[in-house]
Amino acid sequence: MVAVNRQVLLASRPQGAVFADNFRIVDAALPSIGAGDVLVRNEWLSIDPYMRGRMSDAKSYVPPVQIGEVMVGQTVGEIVESADSRFAPGDKVLTQLGWQLYGVAKADEVRKIETSHVPTSYYLGLLGMPGMTAWFGLLDIGQPKAGETVVISAASGAVGSVVGQLAKLRGCRAVGIAGGPAKCEYVVDELGFDACVDYKRGALYDDLRSACSNGVDVDFENVGGEVLDTTLRVMNRYSRIVLCGLIAEYNATEPYGYKRLRSVLVKRIRMQGMIVFDWKHRYDEAIAGLSRYFAEGKLKYRESVTEGIDNAPQALIGLLRGENFGKQLVKLA
Repeated sequence: MVAVNRQVLLASRPQGAVFADNFRIVDAALPSIGAGDVLVRNEWLSIDPYMRGRMSDAKSYVPPVQIGEVMVGQTVGEIVESADSRFAPGDKVLTQLGWQLYGVAKADEVRKIETSHVPTSYYLGLLGMPGMTAWFGLLDIGQPKAGETVVISAASGAVGSVVGQLAKLRGCRAVGIAGGPAKCEYVVDELGFDACVDYKRGALYDDLRSACSNGVDVDFENVGGEVLDTTLRVMNRYSRIVLCGLIAEYNATEPYGYKRLRSVLVKRIRMQGMIVFDWKHRYDEAIAGLSRYFAEGKLKYRESVTEGIDNAPQALIGLLRGENFGKQLVKLA
């Protein structure tokens, strides 16, 4: 067993964009376990947009990471030592151990995962928080009906890619918004969306209106800023917005001034925020449904993998710049 535990700590709070010097990489002693604990060797680390918010001390739905603490994040790994009869060395588990090679968790706080039919890393993506966010956000909040048009921003990302495919499975027209021709081609040719608008082309409103000739019934919003402001212009009456993320605004030092919020009033649009923890009691339902679609070949999924814990800061920086393609992961083992 490795005698040290490499960790990435929050060194300072970003003012605007995130930089490498906001983190500090250290080697710590391997943690020991007590009664009811498990020691896990982390194999994969999830990198997600919400992490930018956790680096800030602004009031939010969860506490911020404190300066000098290990950066927060979901991991999957293997138990190497257990003081709980429900777990044994070699078990694969989903945890919240953050940016480190090893971690100790209470046995009640880890989830054993089945990896005989899917890769371990999928429990951080398709069968994890992004997949469940797509499932509950679209089906419970968006409530799409066959024949409706669903727009998905950040369509090639971990959440958006699943949302569009689920919309198609519900008989909807799925229109993505993504950055660059390569991502748009992937969204249409590989994922099966009906269309994808390249916001970097500089004609977002005209292109979106052309792709959504009957207007937009559901907007699954992952970006915010200009993308949301523009989508509001083509929303239909009594349409729904699933407000899942605002990644375009996370690094902003000044709030984005929305110009089209009047559309929510005039068109009687229903907008609801989406935090997946609210569905914690129904996670098994989403995992079962997503697993079934994946086994039937109805869901495609892509990962962007960064090698090594030392490169985790750059993986987050790249994600916030839109450089990832699909789910962003760091391979630790």
